[in-house]
Amino acid sequence: MAVGPGTLPTLHPVAGFRIGTTSAGVKKPGRKDLVLMEIAEGASTAGVFTLNQFCAAPVRICKTHLQQGMPSYLVINTGNANAGTGKQGHQDALDVCQAVADRGGVAIQQVLPFSTGVIGEKLPTDRIISAVPAAFDALSDDGWLEAASGIMTTDTRPKAYSMQLEHQGQVITLTGISKGAGMIKPNMATMLAYIATDAKVEPALLQSLLSRAADQSFNRITIDGDTSTNDSCMLVATGASGVEVTEDNSELLAQFGAAVDKVLLELAQAIIRDGEGATKFVTISVEQAASSEEALKTAYAVAHSPLVKTALFASDPNWGRILAAVGYAGIENLDVDTLQIWLGEACIVENGGRAASYTEAAGQAVMNREEITIRIILNRGDKQETVWTTDLSKEYVAINADYRS
Repeated sequence: MAVGPGTLPTLHPVAGFRIGTTSAGVKKPGRKDLVLMEIAEGASTAGVFTLNQFCAAPVRICKTHLQQGMPSYLVINTGNANAGTGKQGHQDALDVCQAVADRGGVAIQQVLPFSTGVIGEKLPTDRIISAVPAAFDALSDDGWLEAASGIMTTDTRPKAYSMQLEHQGQVITLTGISKGAGMIKPNMATMLAYIATDAKVEPALLQSLLSRAADQSFNRITIDGDTSTNDSCMLVATGASGVEVTEDNSELLAQFGAAVDKVLLELAQAIIRDGEGATKFVTISVEQAASSEEALKTAYAVAHSPLVKTALFASDPNWGRILAAVGYAGIENLDVDTLQIWLGEACIVENGGRAASYTEAAGQAVMNREEITIRIILNRGDKQETVWTTDLSKEYVAINADYRS
Protein backbone atom coordinates (compact mmCIF):
# COMPACT_ATOMS: atom_id res chain seq x y z
CA MET A 1 0.00 0.00 0.00
CA ALA A 2 1.31 3.44 -0.85
CA VAL A 3 0.02 7.00 -1.20
CA GLY A 4 -0.18 8.59 -4.63
CA PRO A 5 0.31 7.08 -8.09
CA GLY A 6 4.05 6.51 -7.77
CA THR A 7 4.75 7.35 -11.39
CA LEU A 8 8.38 8.04 -12.20
CA PRO A 9 9.79 10.75 -14.47
CA THR A 10 12.18 10.03 -17.31
CA LEU A 11 15.43 8.91 -15.71
CA HIS A 12 18.22 10.65 -17.58
CA PRO A 13 21.55 8.81 -17.83
CA VAL A 14 24.45 10.60 -16.14
CA ALA A 15 27.63 10.62 -18.17
CA GLY A 16 30.49 9.04 -16.25
CA PHE A 17 28.21 6.86 -14.11
CA ARG A 18 27.18 3.30 -14.98
CA ILE A 19 24.98 0.85 -13.10
CA GLY A 20 24.60 -2.93 -13.23
CA THR A 21 22.00 -5.01 -11.38
CA THR A 22 21.98 -8.77 -11.00
CA SER A 23 20.80 -11.62 -8.78
CA ALA A 24 22.98 -12.96 -5.96
CA GLY A 25 20.20 -14.85 -4.16
CA VAL A 26 21.02 -13.13 -0.87
CA LYS A 27 17.60 -13.84 0.62
CA LYS A 28 15.43 -15.11 -2.24
CA PRO A 29 16.69 -17.12 -5.22
CA GLY A 30 16.33 -15.30 -8.53
CA ARG A 31 15.62 -11.89 -7.03
CA LYS A 32 17.78 -9.08 -8.41
CA ASP A 33 19.43 -7.96 -5.21
CA LEU A 34 22.97 -6.87 -6.09
CA VAL A 35 23.69 -3.46 -7.60
CA LEU A 36 27.04 -2.19 -8.80
CA MET A 37 27.71 1.47 -9.60
CA GLU A 38 30.81 2.49 -11.54
CA ILE A 39 32.18 6.02 -11.17
CA ALA A 40 34.38 7.68 -13.78
CA GLU A 41 37.93 8.57 -12.85
CA GLY A 42 38.27 12.06 -11.42
CA ALA A 43 34.74 12.25 -10.01
CA SER A 44 33.94 13.66 -6.57
CA THR A 45 31.91 11.64 -4.06
CA ALA A 46 30.17 12.82 -0.87
CA GLY A 47 28.18 10.90 1.72
CA VAL A 48 26.06 11.22 4.84
CA PHE A 49 25.38 8.26 7.11
CA THR A 50 23.35 6.98 10.04
CA LEU A 51 24.07 8.29 13.53
CA ASN A 52 23.09 4.95 15.08
CA GLN A 53 25.98 3.91 17.34
CA PHE A 54 25.48 0.30 16.24
CA CYS A 55 26.10 1.24 12.62
CA ALA A 56 26.61 -1.68 10.26
CA ALA A 57 30.00 -2.94 9.07
CA PRO A 58 29.54 -1.58 5.52
CA VAL A 59 28.78 1.89 6.90
CA ARG A 60 32.00 1.93 8.93
CA ILE A 61 34.04 0.71 5.97
CA CYS A 62 32.34 3.11 3.59
CA LYS A 63 33.20 6.10 5.77
CA THR A 64 36.81 4.95 6.08
CA HIS A 65 37.26 4.28 2.36
CA LEU A 66 35.62 7.57 1.44
CA GLN A 67 38.25 9.43 3.46
CA GLN A 68 41.11 7.53 1.82
CA GLY A 69 40.61 8.38 -1.82
CA MET A 70 38.43 8.70 -4.88
CA PRO A 71 35.84 5.87 -5.02
CA SER A 72 35.48 3.94 -8.28
CA TYR A 73 32.69 1.53 -7.33
CA LEU A 74 29.66 1.36 -5.05
CA VAL A 75 28.36 -2.16 -4.33
CA ILE A 76 24.94 -2.65 -2.73
CA ASN A 77 23.18 -5.79 -1.57
CA THR A 78 19.66 -6.16 -0.25
CA GLY A 79 18.25 -8.97 1.89
CA ASN A 80 20.95 -8.74 4.58
CA ALA A 81 22.04 -5.67 6.56
CA ASN A 82 25.38 -7.09 7.78
CA ALA A 83 24.71 -5.19 11.01
CA GLY A 84 25.26 -6.54 14.50
CA THR A 85 27.67 -9.07 12.99
CA GLY A 86 30.89 -8.10 14.80
CA LYS A 87 34.38 -8.69 13.39
CA GLN A 88 33.10 -11.36 11.00
CA GLY A 89 30.68 -8.90 9.43
CA HIS A 90 33.48 -6.39 8.97
CA GLN A 91 35.64 -8.97 7.22
CA ASP A 92 32.70 -10.12 5.08
CA ALA A 93 32.15 -6.56 3.81
CA LEU A 94 35.85 -6.21 3.07
CA ASP A 95 35.79 -9.51 1.16
CA VAL A 96 33.00 -8.18 -1.07
CA CYS A 97 34.97 -4.97 -1.63
CA GLN A 98 38.06 -6.97 -2.56
CA ALA A 99 36.11 -9.03 -5.09
CA VAL A 100 34.84 -5.85 -6.76
CA ALA A 101 38.30 -4.26 -6.61
CA ASP A 102 39.92 -7.29 -8.21
CA ARG A 103 37.38 -7.42 -11.02
CA GLY A 104 37.53 -3.66 -11.59
CA GLY A 105 41.30 -3.38 -11.35
CA VAL A 106 41.30 -0.84 -8.50
CA ALA A 107 42.44 -0.69 -4.90
CA ILE A 108 40.08 -2.01 -2.24
CA GLN A 109 39.83 1.52 -0.78
CA GLN A 110 38.15 2.61 -4.00
CA VAL A 111 35.14 0.37 -3.32
CA LEU A 112 32.32 1.52 -1.03
CA PRO A 113 29.99 -1.22 0.33
CA PHE A 114 26.31 -0.88 1.29
CA SER A 115 23.87 -3.42 2.70
CA THR A 116 20.22 -3.38 3.70
CA GLY A 117 17.90 -6.03 5.11
CA VAL A 118 17.73 -8.17 8.22
CA ILE A 119 20.02 -7.22 11.13
CA GLY A 120 22.16 -9.81 12.92
CA GLU A 121 22.53 -12.40 10.19
CA LYS A 122 25.81 -13.37 8.50
CA LEU A 123 26.31 -11.91 5.05
CA PRO A 124 26.32 -14.67 2.41
CA THR A 125 29.57 -13.48 0.89
CA ASP A 126 30.04 -16.54 -1.29
CA ARG A 127 26.80 -15.82 -3.17
CA ILE A 128 27.53 -12.09 -3.47
CA ILE A 129 31.11 -12.58 -4.65
CA SER A 130 29.98 -15.17 -7.18
CA ALA A 131 27.54 -12.63 -8.63
CA VAL A 132 30.06 -9.78 -8.93
CA PRO A 133 31.13 -10.67 -12.51
CA ALA A 134 27.49 -10.64 -13.64
CA ALA A 135 27.05 -7.20 -12.08
CA PHE A 136 30.05 -5.94 -14.06
CA ASP A 137 28.66 -7.47 -17.24
CA ALA A 138 25.36 -5.65 -16.64
CA LEU A 139 26.93 -2.18 -16.31
CA SER A 140 25.00 0.34 -18.38
CA ASP A 141 24.48 4.10 -18.63
CA ASP A 142 20.75 3.46 -18.43
CA GLY A 143 20.47 1.16 -15.40
CA TRP A 144 18.70 3.49 -12.96
CA LEU A 145 15.23 1.93 -12.94
CA GLU A 146 16.45 -1.63 -12.54
CA ALA A 147 18.73 -0.50 -9.71
CA ALA A 148 15.84 1.31 -8.01
CA SER A 149 14.00 -2.03 -7.89
CA GLY A 150 17.16 -3.92 -6.96
CA ILE A 151 17.74 -1.96 -3.73
CA MET A 152 14.17 -2.40 -2.44
CA THR A 153 13.36 -4.41 0.72
CA THR A 154 9.84 -3.90 2.11
CA ASP A 155 9.27 -1.12 -0.42
CA THR A 156 6.25 -1.69 -2.66
CA ARG A 157 7.57 0.38 -5.56
CA PRO A 158 10.83 1.82 -6.88
CA LYS A 159 11.75 5.38 -6.02
CA ALA A 160 13.63 7.60 -8.43
CA TYR A 161 13.82 11.19 -9.62
CA SER A 162 15.68 12.94 -12.41
CA MET A 163 15.98 16.48 -13.69
CA GLN A 164 18.08 18.67 -15.92
CA LEU A 165 18.97 22.31 -15.57
CA GLU A 166 20.44 24.67 -18.12
CA HIS A 167 23.09 27.26 -17.43
CA GLN A 168 24.35 29.51 -20.21
CA GLY A 169 23.40 26.99 -22.85
CA GLN A 170 24.95 24.02 -21.06
CA VAL A 171 22.88 21.20 -19.54
CA ILE A 172 23.52 19.59 -16.14
CA THR A 173 21.81 16.29 -15.32
CA LEU A 174 20.92 14.98 -11.86
CA THR A 175 19.39 11.51 -11.36
CA GLY A 176 18.87 9.57 -8.16
CA ILE A 177 17.21 6.58 -6.53
CA SER A 178 16.28 5.77 -2.95
CA LYS A 179 14.85 2.93 -0.92
CA GLY A 180 13.14 2.76 2.44
CA ALA A 181 9.72 2.05 3.87
CA GLY A 182 10.15 1.23 7.56
CA MET A 183 12.59 1.89 10.43
CA ILE A 184 12.49 5.47 9.22
CA LYS A 185 13.55 8.23 11.59
CA PRO A 186 15.76 11.30 11.15
CA ASN A 187 19.55 11.16 11.48
CA MET A 188 19.18 9.33 8.23
CA ALA A 189 16.49 6.73 8.00
CA THR A 190 16.63 2.99 7.11
CA MET A 191 17.26 4.08 3.68
CA LEU A 192 19.77 4.11 0.94
CA ALA A 193 19.98 6.90 -1.61
CA TYR A 194 22.28 7.41 -4.57
CA ILE A 195 22.36 10.58 -6.64
CA ALA A 196 24.70 11.32 -9.54
CA THR A 197 25.29 14.45 -11.56
CA ASP A 198 27.54 15.20 -14.50
CA ALA A 199 28.52 18.57 -13.04
CA LYS A 200 32.07 19.11 -11.84
CA VAL A 201 32.14 19.92 -8.13
CA GLU A 202 35.14 19.71 -5.82
CA PRO A 203 34.66 17.24 -2.91
CA ALA A 204 34.37 19.71 -0.01
CA LEU A 205 31.72 21.78 -1.76
CA LEU A 206 29.86 18.64 -2.84
CA GLN A 207 29.82 17.42 0.76
CA SER A 208 28.47 20.76 1.95
CA LEU A 209 25.68 20.71 -0.64
CA LEU A 210 24.74 17.14 0.24
CA SER A 211 24.76 17.70 4.01
CA ARG A 212 22.52 20.74 3.68
CA ALA A 213 20.10 19.03 1.32
CA ALA A 214 19.93 15.84 3.42
CA ASP A 215 19.21 17.85 6.55
CA GLN A 216 16.13 19.37 4.92
CA SER A 217 14.90 16.16 3.30
CA PHE A 218 16.01 12.74 4.56
CA ASN A 219 16.48 14.18 8.05
CA ARG A 220 12.94 15.53 8.05
CA ILE A 221 11.07 12.27 7.42
CA THR A 222 9.83 9.76 9.97
CA ILE A 223 7.60 6.72 9.78
CA ASP A 224 8.06 4.94 13.09
CA GLY A 225 10.73 6.80 15.05
CA ASP A 226 13.39 4.07 14.62
CA THR A 227 16.85 5.06 13.39
CA SER A 228 18.43 2.27 11.35
CA THR A 229 21.95 0.88 11.44
CA ASN A 230 22.62 1.10 7.70
CA ASP A 231 21.46 4.47 6.37
CA SER A 232 23.59 6.03 3.68
CA CYS A 233 23.10 8.78 1.12
CA MET A 234 25.69 9.31 -1.58
CA LEU A 235 26.14 12.13 -4.09
CA VAL A 236 28.56 11.68 -7.00
CA ALA A 237 29.66 14.47 -9.36
CA THR A 238 31.38 12.99 -12.43
CA GLY A 239 32.32 16.27 -14.11
CA ALA A 240 31.53 14.76 -17.52
CA SER A 241 29.36 17.71 -18.61
CA GLY A 242 32.29 20.09 -18.37
CA VAL A 243 30.20 22.52 -16.30
CA GLU A 244 32.03 23.38 -13.10
CA VAL A 245 30.11 24.48 -10.02
CA THR A 246 32.22 26.66 -7.74
CA GLU A 247 31.68 29.11 -4.91
CA ASP A 248 33.00 31.87 -7.16
CA ASN A 249 30.00 31.50 -9.49
CA SER A 250 27.20 32.30 -7.06
CA GLU A 251 24.45 32.18 -9.68
CA LEU A 252 25.31 28.67 -10.86
CA LEU A 253 25.97 27.49 -7.30
CA ALA A 254 22.53 28.65 -6.19
CA GLN A 255 20.87 27.03 -9.22
CA PHE A 256 22.72 23.75 -8.79
CA GLY A 257 22.20 23.72 -5.01
CA ALA A 258 18.46 24.17 -5.50
CA ALA A 259 18.47 21.23 -7.92
CA VAL A 260 20.26 19.01 -5.39
CA ASP A 261 17.72 20.08 -2.77
CA LYS A 262 14.85 19.24 -5.14
CA VAL A 263 16.14 15.77 -6.03
CA LEU A 264 16.76 14.79 -2.41
CA LEU A 265 13.39 16.10 -1.27
CA GLU A 266 11.58 14.16 -3.99
CA LEU A 267 13.42 10.96 -3.05
CA ALA A 268 12.78 11.49 0.67
CA GLN A 269 9.08 12.16 0.22
CA ALA A 270 8.81 9.08 -2.00
CA ILE A 271 9.93 7.03 1.01
CA ILE A 272 7.12 8.48 3.13
CA ARG A 273 4.55 7.88 0.40
CA ASP A 274 5.62 4.22 0.39
CA GLY A 275 5.92 3.84 4.15
CA GLU A 276 5.10 0.39 5.47
CA GLY A 277 1.33 0.13 5.53
CA ALA A 278 0.93 3.84 4.79
CA THR A 279 -2.44 5.18 3.71
CA LYS A 280 -1.72 8.86 4.47
CA PHE A 281 1.03 11.29 3.50
CA VAL A 282 1.19 13.82 6.34
CA THR A 283 2.94 17.18 6.40
CA ILE A 284 3.50 18.65 9.85
CA SER A 285 4.52 22.29 9.79
CA VAL A 286 5.47 24.15 12.97
CA GLU A 287 5.53 27.90 12.50
CA GLN A 288 6.52 30.97 14.54
CA ALA A 289 8.73 28.93 16.88
CA ALA A 290 11.46 30.50 19.00
CA SER A 291 14.06 28.16 17.46
CA SER A 292 14.38 25.43 14.88
CA GLU A 293 15.03 22.99 17.71
CA GLU A 294 11.69 23.62 19.41
CA ALA A 295 9.88 23.59 16.07
CA LEU A 296 11.31 20.14 15.29
CA LYS A 297 10.68 18.92 18.83
CA THR A 298 7.03 19.85 18.44
CA ALA A 299 6.70 18.38 14.97
CA TYR A 300 8.22 15.05 15.99
CA ALA A 301 6.06 14.82 19.11
CA VAL A 302 3.02 14.84 16.83
CA ALA A 303 4.62 12.71 14.11
CA HIS A 304 5.67 9.97 16.55
CA SER A 305 2.47 9.83 18.60
CA PRO A 306 0.87 6.38 18.13
CA LEU A 307 -2.49 7.91 19.04
CA VAL A 308 -2.21 10.62 16.40
CA LYS A 309 -0.97 8.14 13.81
CA THR A 310 -3.74 5.61 14.44
CA ALA A 311 -6.35 8.39 14.29
CA LEU A 312 -4.92 9.34 10.91
CA PHE A 313 -5.26 5.73 9.75
CA ALA A 314 -8.89 5.68 10.90
CA SER A 315 -9.56 9.09 9.30
CA ASP A 316 -10.80 10.09 12.74
CA PRO A 317 -10.69 13.85 13.44
CA ASN A 318 -9.75 13.23 17.07
CA TRP A 319 -7.97 16.57 17.34
CA GLY A 320 -7.42 16.23 21.07
CA ARG A 321 -4.60 13.78 20.34
CA ILE A 322 -2.73 16.43 18.36
CA LEU A 323 -3.28 18.99 21.11
CA ALA A 324 -1.93 16.56 23.73
CA ALA A 325 1.19 15.79 21.68
CA VAL A 326 1.98 19.48 21.33
CA GLY A 327 1.53 19.83 25.07
CA TYR A 328 4.02 17.12 25.97
CA ALA A 329 6.62 18.09 23.35
CA GLY A 330 8.74 19.67 26.08
CA ILE A 331 8.56 23.32 25.00
CA GLU A 332 9.46 25.47 28.00
CA ASN A 333 7.00 28.18 29.02
CA LEU A 334 4.61 27.34 26.20
CA ASP A 335 1.58 29.63 26.30
CA VAL A 336 -1.22 27.35 25.16
CA ASP A 337 -3.64 30.27 25.09
CA THR A 338 -1.84 31.94 22.19
CA LEU A 339 -1.02 29.03 19.88
CA GLN A 340 -3.15 27.73 17.00
CA ILE A 341 -3.43 24.29 15.45
CA TRP A 342 -4.83 23.76 11.96
CA LEU A 343 -5.97 20.55 10.31
CA GLY A 344 -5.87 21.41 6.63
CA GLU A 345 -7.91 24.57 6.22
CA ALA A 346 -9.81 23.99 9.48
CA CYS A 347 -8.58 25.73 12.64
CA ILE A 348 -9.03 23.16 15.41
CA VAL A 349 -7.35 24.85 18.41
CA GLU A 350 -7.09 28.47 19.56
CA ASN A 351 -7.37 30.38 22.85
CA GLY A 352 -6.37 27.25 24.78
CA GLY A 353 -9.10 24.98 23.45
CA ARG A 354 -11.32 24.01 20.56
CA ALA A 355 -11.59 26.78 17.97
CA ALA A 356 -15.00 28.43 17.91
CA SER A 357 -15.18 28.01 14.14
CA TYR A 358 -14.34 24.31 14.15
CA THR A 359 -16.90 21.70 13.17
CA GLU A 360 -16.63 17.92 13.16
CA ALA A 361 -17.66 17.91 9.51
CA ALA A 362 -14.78 20.21 8.58
CA GLY A 363 -12.29 18.01 10.41
CA GLN A 364 -13.71 14.86 8.87
CA ALA A 365 -13.43 16.30 5.37
CA VAL A 366 -9.70 16.84 5.88
CA MET A 367 -9.07 13.46 7.52
CA ASN A 368 -10.73 11.64 4.63
CA ARG A 369 -7.93 12.78 2.31
CA GLU A 370 -4.81 10.83 1.41
CA GLU A 371 -2.62 13.91 1.89
CA ILE A 372 -3.07 15.90 5.09
CA THR A 373 -1.34 18.99 6.47
CA ILE A 374 -1.17 19.78 10.18
CA ARG A 375 -0.02 23.33 11.00
CA ILE A 376 1.02 24.31 14.51
CA ILE A 377 1.53 28.04 15.05
CA LEU A 378 3.37 28.62 18.33
CA ASN A 379 3.48 32.44 18.19
CA ARG A 380 6.89 32.48 19.89
CA GLY A 381 9.27 33.61 17.14
CA ASP A 382 10.02 33.45 13.44
CA LYS A 383 11.41 29.91 12.93
CA GLN A 384 9.61 27.28 10.88
CA GLU A 385 10.31 23.58 10.30
CA THR A 386 8.46 20.89 8.38
CA VAL A 387 8.43 17.13 8.92
CA TRP A 388 6.77 14.48 6.76
CA THR A 389 5.26 11.30 8.19
CA THR A 390 2.60 8.62 7.72
CA ASP A 391 -0.25 7.07 9.60
CA LEU A 392 0.15 3.82 11.56
CA SER A 393 -1.89 1.00 10.10
CA LYS A 394 -2.63 -2.65 10.82
CA GLU A 395 -0.54 -3.53 7.78
CA TYR A 396 2.51 -1.87 9.37
CA VAL A 397 2.22 -4.27 12.31
CA ALA A 398 1.75 -7.24 10.00
CA ILE A 399 4.74 -6.34 7.81
CA ASN A 400 7.08 -5.99 10.77
CA ALA A 401 5.72 -9.02 12.60
CA ASP A 402 6.36 -11.18 9.53
CA TYR A 403 9.56 -9.46 8.34
CA ARG A 404 11.92 -12.41 8.84
CA SER A 405 9.53 -15.12 7.68
